[in-house]
Amino acid sequence: MRKITSKKRSFLKKEGAFTWRRAVLEFFGVTAGVIFTALGLNLFLVPNKIAAGGVSGIATILHYLIGVPVGATMLVLNIPLFALGFYRLGLRFGFRSIYGIVSLSLIIDLLVPYAPVPTRDLLLASIFGGVLVGLGLGIVFRYRGTTGGTDLAAAILRTYTGANVGQLLFMADGVVVLAAGFSFHSWELSMYAFITIFVSAWLVDLVLAGISYTKAFLVISEH
Repeated sequence: MRKITSKKRSFLKKEGAFTWRRAVLEFFGVTAGVIFTALGLNLFLVPNKIAAGGVSGIATILHYLIGVPVGATMLVLNIPLFALGFYRLGLRFGFRSIYGIVSLSLIIDLLVPYAPVPTRDLLLASIFGGVLVGLGLGIVFRYRGTTGGTDLAAAILRTYTGANVGQLLFMADGVVVLAAGFSFHSWELSMYAFITIFVSAWLVDLVLAGISYTKAFLVISEH
């Protein structure tokens, strides 16, 4: 049996401490992202019937059609997506995902009695709701978590295609927005929802990639 030297023991101790610090940082990061997302939904989107795609959009539609709570509905709808994500993305991602899914659902329903509605202007609601939701989802993704719904679906699809997360979210959410237009008999609400999706997708990519970017080109010639 090999003896563990003091240098190796010190390295393992530091490695373990680093892993714990990273886990705690990811926990707080996912929590902060969940709070921003919940505020965007409760303050701007749900009160104004802006079903901006995904599970939250479906939950918003069902909330106004049959009166079910948005958060609880999101939790139920996320179960099959979580099962697929757990299989595809692994055990650690699965634990972060279930925390993001459950905490978002709980925070949404808990904040409903205390969340004022700052505006009934649909344009302002769609923009500011998109900013908060996009910022929240971007932070959650940055700390390797998910809140379920189409962002979990996008994370799964990204492992297959390598495509941009924001673009995948935009395409997946478009289907739900069209369904909301039929359900609410208002294509105007659908158009505002598309504004929200565009803004939130842009914020997601901004948080993940940063403000600065680099362009490169490749020249192929005989010389």
